[in-house]
Amino acid sequence: MSTGTTTQVANPETPQHAPRRIDEYLLEVIKRGGSDLHFVAGDPPRIRHNGELQSLRDAPLDKQFVRDTIMDFISRRALQQLEEKDGADFAYFIPGVSRFRVNVFRHIGGLGAVLRAIPSKALTLEQLNMPQAVRSLCRVNNGLILVTGKTGSGKSTTLAAMIDDINAREKGHILTIEDPIEFVHPRKNCLVSQREVGLHSPGFAEALHSALREDPDIVLVGEMRDLETISIAVTAAEMGILVMGTLHTNGAAPTVDRIVNAFPADKQSHVRTMLSTSLRGVISQQLIMRADKRGRVAALEILINTPAVSNLIRQGKLDQLENAMQSGGAHGMRVMDSAIKELFDKGVISGRSAYEKAMNKPQFEQFKDMG
Repeated sequence: MSTGTTTQVANPETPQHAPRRIDEYLLEVIKRGGSDLHFVAGDPPRIRHNGELQSLRDAPLDKQFVRDTIMDFISRRALQQLEEKDGADFAYFIPGVSRFRVNVFRHIGGLGAVLRAIPSKALTLEQLNMPQAVRSLCRVNNGLILVTGKTGSGKSTTLAAMIDDINAREKGHILTIEDPIEFVHPRKNCLVSQREVGLHSPGFAEALHSALREDPDIVLVGEMRDLETISIAVTAAEMGILVMGTLHTNGAAPTVDRIVNAFPADKQSHVRTMLSTSLRGVISQQLIMRADKRGRVAALEILINTPAVSNLIRQGKLDQLENAMQSGGAHGMRVMDSAIKELFDKGVISGRSAYEKAMNKPQFEQFKDMG
């Protein structure tokens, strides 16, 4: 195996952390069980708790105070990125508390930042109560697995649990490409190399190109943002590597359509053929408030690449994938509304939440006033 240019990520829990002004707010987010801190000039600091924004303070944040606070903890690389592109992503860590994924941006009122808390260790598939279909996908040894959904839908948490499962069972090389690194995976049975875009490589595509020369068994691509990254990922899956990645798409069928349509028209037939053989599955998810208000639960739409699904993809009949999922329960497939109905029937979510999150709302009309 080539040693290449992969930089191993050291455990970020270093004792040299100097307390920063932002820590006060982040500690309160953790104490309240929140997921995100919104720290924006001209607005009160806000916390996202169970999917809803709540104010931490009544008074709006002063423009200069926000700037000074951000400048106090932003990394040099991120500061340069902010100056060049008016936005930056990086990771911040409070030892013994949590890692945070940070996005800093400019807006009409000055600077702002959104910081998302990342658990110190990945949750397990059991803790997330993942269905057997997801567990089975973790046992394939090649091809393409995609986890999709809007921002804040739990994609990173699901992927981290899948990587952790593989790490505990298999003996291979797991290579992750992220922006920034979120979950830090300890080495269990696998060699784990984690690479951060901007720090260890200029971009996802460049890192993925390099990864193919570093003898990986599993490659996680934090976000498949552009045509080049998608193209390399599909090619890598065709080469016998297990590629796992995320896309900001709503629904499993639209995800396949999104990948195909990312390519020029004259190449789409070839891409469909490649996907028909290399795609292993698509997990599309959203988070829904529990009926007892104690957090949120993931509703999963699952597409498994059975022979029937493979034929539909190859023939370009992507509009029929929804029907294939509806009739593919024996293979672990299900559409989003079926997943939502199951959660409602079990009393996990309320009728109101089921109605609000459903794709086909008329089918849930009768439940919307139930809790």
